[in-house]
Amino acid sequence: MNQRLKILIVDDEASQRSGLAAMVSAWGMTPETAADGNEALEKLNEFAADVILTDLNMPGLDGFGFLQRLREGGDMPPTIVLTAYGNIETAVKTVHELGAYWFLEKPLQPSTLEVLIRRAGSHAELRSEKRVLERNLVYKGSLGEMVGMAPRMQEIFALLQQAGPSKACVLITGESGTGKELVARAIHFSGNRVEKPFIIVSCAALTETLLESELFGYEKGAFTGAAAQTKGKFELADGGTIFLDEIGDISAKLQADLLRVLEERRFYRVGGNEEVKVDVRIIAATNKNLAEEVHQGRFREDLYYRLNVIEIRIPPLRERREDIPLLAEHFVQRISSELGKDISGISAAALKVLITYDWPGNVRELENVIERALVTCRSSTLDEQDFSWLQLHPGSLQNWEVPDVPLDELERLAITAALERKHGNIKEASAALGIDRSTLYDKLKRYEISH
Repeated sequence: MNQRLKILIVDDEASQRSGLAAMVSAWGMTPETAADGNEALEKLNEFAADVILTDLNMPGLDGFGFLQRLREGGDMPPTIVLTAYGNIETAVKTVHELGAYWFLEKPLQPSTLEVLIRRAGSHAELRSEKRVLERNLVYKGSLGEMVGMAPRMQEIFALLQQAGPSKACVLITGESGTGKELVARAIHFSGNRVEKPFIIVSCAALTETLLESELFGYEKGAFTGAAAQTKGKFELADGGTIFLDEIGDISAKLQADLLRVLEERRFYRVGGNEEVKVDVRIIAATNKNLAEEVHQGRFREDLYYRLNVIEIRIPPLRERREDIPLLAEHFVQRISSELGKDISGISAAALKVLITYDWPGNVRELENVIERALVTCRSSTLDEQDFSWLQLHPGSLQNWEVPDVPLDELERLAITAALERKHGNIKEASAALGIDRSTLYDKLKRYEISH
């Protein structure tokens, strides 16, 4: 760590607090103390702890309650639990169920505690660096596999960073192919459940009976062929995130079952009599207008509002055409590498074809089109003829108005994408763009692009 670790010590015994504080100070760390969980929560408003040491058995808000409150807060520092009454069951509950970093029984071995605190501090630093990196990625036009410089996409990236650490349900809406699953993954992997499962369920792919078994599992003998107890997706996602794709297609019965899970965090397996408790974050997605579905009586209003705590609407590709050059470069780079083909880039004429196309299949269709072009391409650059078959498609937008995406802005984006892809190498970027280096230098100066 580049700075002194800040350690919050939570213990109801004054002698324990002072002793641990003196020990921590001797190790070159900065201590702060609290007598119970409530006081500790107040101290955390002013004291940005890197690591927390807490007793379990305390009057007022005890260690269990304190850990639960920390976890609900969404950005829990690594917490080491100290107790004189330790056992395996307690260790499992604090470390696995309540999110503690580690568990130590009293009396403590100072050398062991110091090593553990420093490891926890390193873990906190890595998490902090990860968050900074993700924030930086937003302003470079990408987040994970998502790419976009359009203002609406930048708003979505920023919202993802806020939604990630929260436990709130998220409803992702948008046409097919816009990247709803990528958004769900970005939310999960930018939150504090990143090390827990991310489970995907396609609600439109299964019948009501099969989907019920898929979600909640079933007991042995629940139906013909149920040879053994089987866990459902909710159990498998415990501690992590479940992504319910095409939530608008589930039946009325499953809507009621899902509402109960959202409200009580518990359910019964099919054919079972024992309740199963889970801690799962729910992210749902649909290409339907759920508000209209509610109005038509096809979707429960109470479930809709439970799911729609945070709504993220992904615009179709035709509404963010300025992102097409970036997306095209991204797919060319990734897919050409997968195919083992040396394709240097995509020409301006080819970009024009892609920009004027209406993309009814959105980003997924663009990816497939790029892949087909790369497979059939016979030169080192994708050109207009590699997409000639696309121009004849009924979705082609012949009357697209150029002012919606100024040509200067299109050229600036193409240059920026080429430079990023070629890691700032002017010679390679100019070759990919089909212009000489002196022309590229002139354009860099004109658009004030650093490299």
